[in-house]
Formats: sequence, structure tokens, C-alpha cells
Amino acid sequence: MRVTPQHYRVAFGFTSAARTIQLPLLDFLTGQKRRCFAERNQSSVPPRMVVGRVEKGRSMRNSFDYIIVGAGSAGCTLAYRLSENPDVNVLILEAGGWDYNPWIHIPLGWPRLLLNRMNDWMYFSEPEPGVGGRPIECARGKVVGGSSSINAMAYVRGHRGDYDRWAAKGLDEWSYAHVLPYFRRQESWEHGVSEFRGGDGPLSTRFSRYADPLSEMFIAAGRSAGYDYTPDYNGKQQEGFGQWQATIRNGRRCSAAVAYLRPALKRNNLTLIINALTTRLVTQGNRVTGVEYIRAGVKRSAAAENEVILCGGVINSPHLLNLSGIGDPDDLRSLDIDVKVPLRGVGKNLQDHLSAAVTYLRKEPGPLHKNMRLDRIASELGNAYFFGKGIATDLPSGGMAFLKSNPDEKLPDVQLIPISAPMTAAPYLAPFRKSYDDGFAIRAAVLRPESRGYVRLKTADPTQAPMIVQNFLATDKDRRAMRAAVRIARDVGRQKPLESLIAKELAPTANAYSDADIDAHVDATGISVHHPLGTCKMGHASDPTAVVTPDLHVIGIERLRVVDASVMPDLIGGNINAPVIMIAEKAADMIQGRAPLAPARV
Repeated sequence: MRVTPQHYRVAFGFTSAARTIQLPLLDFLTGQKRRCFAERNQSSVPPRMVVGRVEKGRSMRNSFDYIIVGAGSAGCTLAYRLSENPDVNVLILEAGGWDYNPWIHIPLGWPRLLLNRMNDWMYFSEPEPGVGGRPIECARGKVVGGSSSINAMAYVRGHRGDYDRWAAKGLDEWSYAHVLPYFRRQESWEHGVSEFRGGDGPLSTRFSRYADPLSEMFIAAGRSAGYDYTPDYNGKQQEGFGQWQATIRNGRRCSAAVAYLRPALKRNNLTLIINALTTRLVTQGNRVTGVEYIRAGVKRSAAAENEVILCGGVINSPHLLNLSGIGDPDDLRSLDIDVKVPLRGVGKNLQDHLSAAVTYLRKEPGPLHKNMRLDRIASELGNAYFFGKGIATDLPSGGMAFLKSNPDEKLPDVQLIPISAPMTAAPYLAPFRKSYDDGFAIRAAVLRPESRGYVRLKTADPTQAPMIVQNFLATDKDRRAMRAAVRIARDVGRQKPLESLIAKELAPTANAYSDADIDAHVDATGISVHHPLGTCKMGHASDPTAVVTPDLHVIGIERLRVVDASVMPDLIGGNINAPVIMIAEKAADMIQGRAPLAPARV
């Protein structure tokens, strides 16, 4: 199954028949056999560094100190940090290919990546009873940079209370005081170093520069509705309405591949192999000694002298553990897989943010609409791609809010994300193609749901996708929270500051007020915000649901760690790319036996 633009017209409330058309300029740029200029002004891979490296007539080595499975956000970060030591050799295996697709690097290209499932594993959940029995897409990056190469580039750390909650459950070294130094180490914030922000890290972060009156009016509407303003939701105060922050550098996406991997590939002690599907962990007794993988149809292997580190993400890490005989013994035996380590928590505890949108028709077209005329957008895409300038260097979304659905909540439990243009906005040129009706949406997400899903093998064939069951809105509390989130978004949209922009509320329909009406809207349009986590839960060995220890070792077997979103015990209040990179930064010190950064005092 493939997500089509029509799916997102329904989900976002825009039902025009507009379709994205292929521009001659982008026809050239998106040729997958062409390297083009994807690395322009980004640290390029030296010519001697080739995939499946051969140096001076010698075959690539087959034994490494560390093997990293997955070149996503965590894998790129670990590759950078571990290879800083010239005395170790690091191999990183990536199932996808290079990030040469220019839509990856143009921020405005993100909707095209999502709607066409480019550079994606093409995962879908099973039909979800909580959202009308629909299968929900679960976009995960299958490309160098992983999901950081295909996400919406939002830079959000979550609430400090999320990490203090982890610490209160026994994960003492994962409190906010302990993780803040690693958030600071990862980033280069455009406004420089502060007690909360980093100024010289690999990952570039900045405020949105998208120029649309809607951004300021959204924040003003929030204040009119009685909510706080926050100057920096990644700083002292998360709660309130504030300005969107993004991982963008010089007008282009700053993925983990751009920030971490490409600089690291200049080192002789790091090898990257792309298009390599890891199929099994190799074990000897009670320890992991290497991996098997398939590349170009050929089964290959590599040995690890120190550790194998799984960075495949919330779906792929438990999948590989299961294929290797590590997981729930009942599930494994049902597929005739020998049980090496019985760990019932593998693949369980899946959590994600569900969202639904309130959508509006604009009275007058917004700034993107003007620039979507065919001749103009062709110029703007080239300007962004080659020079990092113009309207295509940002997503059309300038604000964000973290709110409490009621005063009794300890932490903000609702996230509002304004979307300043239809996801399906397409080029037009009269009289050949009619322009689209312009609109915007306020997407509401529930931040800490109770519902839990799972990832489970369907077959022992490593090339087949696992079963994904999200169990969205499986509890009454989650359903009530979703209704509250939609009502908050609707209330914000009806405030005076936004009146001048809105011609009509498109969805939910104007007379849809009851719980049943809102439930029907969510059933028909609710989608993931792409923040899945928890399937290799971090905890202590005494916790029967834990998969990894607080230092991220897999319980019951030696020389194996998991470092990605799957280890997070529960959902944080916001997007998860920044927390995943933080986890990898912290794990790098653990793996190398370094003293952790001193806890922050804020």
C-alpha cells in the first residue's frame, strides 16, 4: 500500500484534485543515477572513501572494533563520535542508499518525500480499530541519515519533566540534568551558547524564517485564547506558543548525515557500506561476535571485536533481534526460530503520537501560493538547492505550541502544529493548470498516550516487513485527550487574530461539535506524527518488560547494545529526532568508557 496525495487531502481536509507535477528542472535533479550537487557546501566524502572500500589493491577489512547497524540519526552520531579515536575501526551498515535525492535537501520538498514515500521503508500498521479500521503509514527513512533525511526537520527536545520521569522510574542517569549537556553538545544554535543551548555542535538549529502573517497570528491567537508565550520551547519553558525551530543549515536540511556522518567519513578508520540489509547477529556462546548482511544479493559477514550496536530504529532493531533469536520465546518458537535470549519485551511497548487537523480555507492566498506558479517555483527550487536562498528553504510552518488540555495536567499534553499551506499544494500555470484553493491547518497531537502497540515478526524471512500494531486510541483516556486536543485547536482558530485570514472552516464541519462528531473526524483523518518509540525499552534487569539496561546493553547477552528511539521507555512531549541524537551522544561516552558530562544545574 502506498500513501497517495489523496490520502493526505483527506487527512488535512483539502480535497481538490491538484496533483504535484514534475518540473523539467527537478526531472534533471531527481535522476537517481546522478550525484548532481547534493553535497554542495556540505562536507563531501573524499574520493578515496568508496562504499565497499578497496585501498591500494587490498580488499576491505572484515573485522572491526565496532559495527553499527543503521546509518540513521543515532548511527551517524555514533559513527562520528566513535571514529574520533584513531585507534579503533568502525563499520556502519545502511540498508538504504546515498541521500542524493535533491528533495531531501530542499526543505520545501518534505511533503513530496512523504506523499510519495521516497527513501522510505514503506511500513504500514495493521488496520487500526481506533482510527476507523484504517492502516496507518509509518514512514521511516531508508537512506543515509535515516529519518533525519525525510522528517519535517522540527527541532524539539521535549519537556524536562519527561526525563525526570525516567529518572524517577530508576533511570537515574537519564534525568534532565544528565541529558541537557548532551543536547547542548549536539547542536549549533543560531543564537549561540546559553545555559540551555549549544553553540558549536555538529547539528545546525535555527528559528523558522518562513514569512507568512499566519505565523505571528497563530501565536497571537494562542495568547488571545489565554495561553502563555514561550520565547524558546527548548529553553527554560516549553509550555506556550512559540516559533518553530528547525534543523536547517544555509537553507538546506541539516540531517544527521550532513551534520555527523559526512565529516566522519573523512577519517580512515570509518567504513560505510550502503544497500546492506543486516539479516542476523552472529553469536558465540553468550556474546555477539558480528553480523550477517546481504548486499547485491550476496550474503556477507563482518566481525566485531568489541561491540555490535543496533541503530536501526523502533521497527528494525526489534526485528533484527527477533530474527537473531532474541525476543519473546512464544513468538519465536511459532516461527521455528531458535531462542537464544528470552526477552519478552522485544517489540512490545510501541508508542507514537496520533494527530488530527482542523483545516481552513484562506480568504486570500498565502505567500507560498503566489510562488507556486510554475515559472516561479522552478526558480525558487533551484535557488534553494544551489544557493540556499528563497521561500523553498523553509517549511510553510512558522509556529508551534505545547499546551495543557486542563489545568490539572502536570506537563503539557497537547502539541499544536500550524501548517501554512495544503500538503498537496501543486504548481499551476494558467490556462494549462488551474491554481489550487489555498488554506491552512492546525494539527493537534496527544503527547503522552496510554495506548501501547507492538512490532512482531510475520515470517523468519529478513526481507519481509514485520507486523506493526499501533493500537491508537485504545483507551478511553486517550480518546478523551484527542477530543480535547481537537477542541483546543478549533478554539485557537476562532480567535480574533486569525479572523482576517479565514474564509471558512473546512473540517471538522461547522456544526460538528459533539464527541461523536469529533471521534468521526479523527477516525477518518487521524494520522501518525511519526514519533514511534519504545520497542526495546530501557530499564533494569529486574523489569520483565525491559530489553536494554540503563547503559543500553541488551539484557542477557554480551557485546550488544541498542541505541535509537526504541530504547526510550515512554513518549516525550514533542518530536523525537533531537532526543535520539542526544541518546547517541550519551551512548558514545558509555561505549568508550568515558566519564559522562557533568550534570547541568538549571
